[in-house]
Amino acid sequence: MPSTEATSLRGAGVAITCPLCDAPLDPENPNACTKCDWVAKPPPHAEAHHGSFRDRAAVALSIVPGLGHIYKGHKMTGAIYMVGAVFAFLACFVAATFTAGFGMLLLPVYWVAIMIQVYWLEDKGITPPPKPS
Repeated sequence: MPSTEATSLRGAGVAITCPLCDAPLDPENPNACTKCDWVAKPPPHAEAHHGSFRDRAAVALSIVPGLGHIYKGHKMTGAIYMVGAVFAFLACFVAATFTAGFGMLLLPVYWVAIMIQVYWLEDKGITPPPKPS
């Protein structure tokens, strides 16, 4: 069975062919075949818009763990993190009593981990803005 992945041989002096029908591809646009309508898939996360306002707003909302996840459309995950924050808060106090206060260092680690995770999380059900042309 032929592979549907394109090989990048641009500039190597090799004729690039379609992975489905073996027709020669246009050297100017080797990511599409005009004979069989094959189109190369974009690399994963090619349309990612990290660093957008929504990502920064979700991080700010994660002061309350889980609220940023809810803001980005991951409601069940956000609810689980909110419930988990209550247990994490209680666990830090228990750890603090047995470690002379050092157990309280676990709480900021939990918050920062949730903030980092929500920053890289894709928006669910929200279309990204169009690219300027």
